[in-house]
Amino acid sequence: NGVFRRVDDVIDAWYDSGAMPFAQHHYPFENLEKVAPGGHFRAADFISEAIDQTRGWFYTLHVLACALFDSVAFEHCIVMGHVNDDQGRKMSKRLGNVVDPMGVIAETGADAMRWYFYVNDPEQTSRFSSKLVREAAQGLQLPVWNALSFFTIYANLDGWVPRPEGAIPFSERADLDRWILARLDDEVEKIALLLEGYRIAEPARRLEAFVDDLNNWYIRRSRDRFWSASGEKSSDKEAAYQTLYEVLTKLARLIAPFTPFLAETLHEHLVRSVNTDAPASVHLENWPGTTGILERDREVLALVGAMGLAKRLVGLGRVARAEHNLKNRQPLASATLVLAPEIFGVDVRPQLERVRGLVLDELNVKDVFFAERRGDFVTHEVRPNFRVLGKKLGGRMKAAQAALLASDGDALAELLARDGRIVIQLEGEALELLPEDLEVRLIEKAGMATANDGELLVALDPELTPDLIAEGRAREVVNRLQTARKDAGLDYADRIRVRYNAVPELEAAIAAHRDWISGETLAVEWLGAGDAADGLASAPIDDLSFAFAIARAS
Repeated sequence: NGVFRRVDDVIDAWYDSGAMPFAQHHYPFENLEKVAPGGHFRAADFISEAIDQTRGWFYTLHVLACALFDSVAFEHCIVMGHVNDDQGRKMSKRLGNVVDPMGVIAETGADAMRWYFYVNDPEQTSRFSSKLVREAAQGLQLPVWNALSFFTIYANLDGWVPRPEGAIPFSERADLDRWILARLDDEVEKIALLLEGYRIAEPARRLEAFVDDLNNWYIRRSRDRFWSASGEKSSDKEAAYQTLYEVLTKLARLIAPFTPFLAETLHEHLVRSVNTDAPASVHLENWPGTTGILERDREVLALVGAMGLAKRLVGLGRVARAEHNLKNRQPLASATLVLAPEIFGVDVRPQLERVRGLVLDELNVKDVFFAERRGDFVTHEVRPNFRVLGKKLGGRMKAAQAALLASDGDALAELLARDGRIVIQLEGEALELLPEDLEVRLIEKAGMATANDGELLVALDPELTPDLIAEGRAREVVNRLQTARKDAGLDYADRIRVRYNAVPELEAAIAAHRDWISGETLAVEWLGAGDAADGLASAPIDDLSFAFAIARAS
């Protein structure tokens, strides 16, 4: 009759949310087969909400499903962390710190914002701003664009297009090609397993690491294979094109769940542009398959291990250079790689011999030696880890510190590496100390430039001969000319004329390495400017006067 009456007892509003799986189908009044086919409740594959729903929706769903159907409500749960401002504060109108996500998307793109949350782990509380999103994009989007740009430039110069009938067998390709393809195969398998387990941050970080390997190792190490001033084509060059094309097209499918628009761009540029019969979208493609090469071929597995060791050693070499102000472009006489067999369990020198040339080039040294004894290059100082050992020893801490400092640090470090423990005498009592109780510091000997990561040690010979200094200066000249080419917007294939002034020491270095400099920069003519220095840009090298100008050669 139109008269409304208040109900005395109102059920908890959370019941409505917990009833969602069956209430949406108007169960129990109808649609039993949609809710519980064959009499068994259909649990959701996964559910996702923020962490504040732990005591709310997540809990109520299970309570009702268990009470009514003797079943869980869902199989997997992805719990999101809260999103705060860039200072870690909760966003609120009162503070005026609310960030409009659509504004961030307009500035950085939707893919960049998606990637920011993936790589920082959406299950953790995160800070949010346009700046943070832009920074995250530098880990994947920008490197992928750079790889695509590199491939496109050289493929267009050579008129290269993929031809399946001319595929070079995997076994006939260079070690770098086989390494990056094996790395990709491994990532496809591991990322698939992680995604199937509803893991998000780990595969995102693996993608970043792979793209870094692709750009900063494979492409950088393969540049000369793609470049040929004469346009000469070889099987090695063809293998490089085929390898990079395969990697980029598979990478498009790998990143599709994370950055759909970037993946679509790669698909359009690399696949649809040469095959109109290909799926119209990367999202209609199958997930890339694996070859299982690492499981079948021990030789490839050894190659991947050798390349991983090489990358670690090169990284340590760069650390040693930085700590001793040795420029990366300055060649050095030698590097000694300390690889203790007791650490690796096997002698890894045969593996590294395979990539010896690459290590020489990357470390920018003339020779590489192997050694097993760190003591030839560094001394060890074993000290107590006060944070850990202080809780165990209390007032005896100072006595333990004195006993360690009075001992032979090299001998203690060797025992610790070999046995995983050391024993010292403390007030007439034998005291066993474990690795977590101690800090081992390496002090390099005079005349050495070293760096280590706890397992590997690289020792560079920092002494510079006149020939090494001249070669380093020649490399600096190449760097200056290449930068000028880029600033002038010259094409990769453009030849140049160089007009320059240099002091005698620098002129001697240029003369000694002129052919190499010309080959690197496509310089076909060198003109001394004499007193006519107008229009020359000053670019000192090692505090030596150098000025130059370049022009496109006709």
